[in-house]
Amino acid sequence: MDPSILFAATINGLLIGGIYTLVASGLTLIYGVLHIINFAHGSMLMLAMFGVYYLLTKLGVDPYLSLVVMVPAMYLLGYFLYKGVIGRLSNGKDENILLITLGLSIVIENVALMIFKGDTRTITVAYSDKMVELGSTLVPLPKLISFIAAMVLCAVLGLLIRHTDTGKAIRAVARERVGARLVGIDVDRVFAVAYGIGLATLGAAACLLMPIFYVSPSTGNVFIIVAFTVVVLGGMGSFLGAVVGGLIVGLTESFGGLFLGESLGQIGISLIFILILLFRPSGLFGARR
Repeated sequence: MDPSILFAATINGLLIGGIYTLVASGLTLIYGVLHIINFAHGSMLMLAMFGVYYLLTKLGVDPYLSLVVMVPAMYLLGYFLYKGVIGRLSNGKDENILLITLGLSIVIENVALMIFKGDTRTITVAYSDKMVELGSTLVPLPKLISFIAAMVLCAVLGLLIRHTDTGKAIRAVARERVGARLVGIDVDRVFAVAYGIGLATLGAAACLLMPIFYVSPSTGNVFIIVAFTVVVLGGMGSFLGAVVGGLIVGLTESFGGLFLGESLGQIGISLIFILILLFRPSGLFGARR
């Protein structure tokens, strides 16, 4: 096979992987660190993408400038959603959180379908068709921006968790919930903050996705299974693992599509996922239990 085709597939896989990493980074925090199985993750991403869509079409706000609105808005949504609904109704039980987030996902999707209808919406901005030359291949500028932003976002999240008081409290709650409460940490508040941060990353992801992707009420379903795969593949709670897992999934999909056809490209993702679970259930960068 022509090496230039393999090179193009590699670049395409890395860029796709960057998008998957971006979506999975918030889930890494919510699911990997706090062990909240957030089935509403995809639906929240869809809501954020509609927010970016209407900021552009109604107010003329560029998707990248929407970051200053969508990130804090999604954080506040996540914080108060946990405080008012998830935390209050779950009583701290993981199985209740699973059912509540699953119910939220169904409600949000159906309300979105009622309001926005089933139409697929895309946006066009001045740089939509801009291309950047990387070696012997051309890549869309918005995809390259999404990839770079995903790497920066994961690095910032990793530093936040490792070096700030909030991050240390999140790690303490994740490691030993009862012990954290005994030393004076407000566990419920930490959960709400972590859930808010997880949704804030979706706000950023939506701003970076809209120039290259479509939005409809079912858009979240496209990403949620892949996001869970990335989190488990990389190792629960590991932001480095989310980056590596996302890139592996992207490369697998790209090369699967190249050799098996576009419709069968995702078979390789399931295969790698099964192999990782068989030989390293804690994921590539997860701590052994």
